Amino acid sequence: MRMMLALGAVLSLACVSAGEAPSNYQSYHGIRVDSDPVLLAKYDRALRYCEPEAYSWYRGSPDPNSTMYILALRDCLYRHSFVDRGAYAYPTTAWYRHFLDR
Repeated sequence: MRMMLALGAVLSLACVSAGEAPSNYQSYHGIRVDSDPVLLAKYDRALRYCEPEAYSWYRGSPDPNSTMYILALRDCLYRHSFVDRGAYAYPTTAWYRHFLDR
């Protein structure tokens, strides 16, 4: 049981998306960030606020490619009302990209 829990935790952290692109986010109401200029400006302000927080050791990591940095950035953007868009929330790696299509 503990082995399955550890495996699940490792896999969930390994599959976190690294997207800071506005096309990966939407508002709480389902509006894509890149579809509205006002919402895009709010996203840019939130990103400028969240990046230093994600770079800190207190919340994230100084390495922008690490999982802790990405999680801290996503958490901060979520607090500023920006949510990852469903299917785009997690990356699809090459070895299982079309597994569900079969």
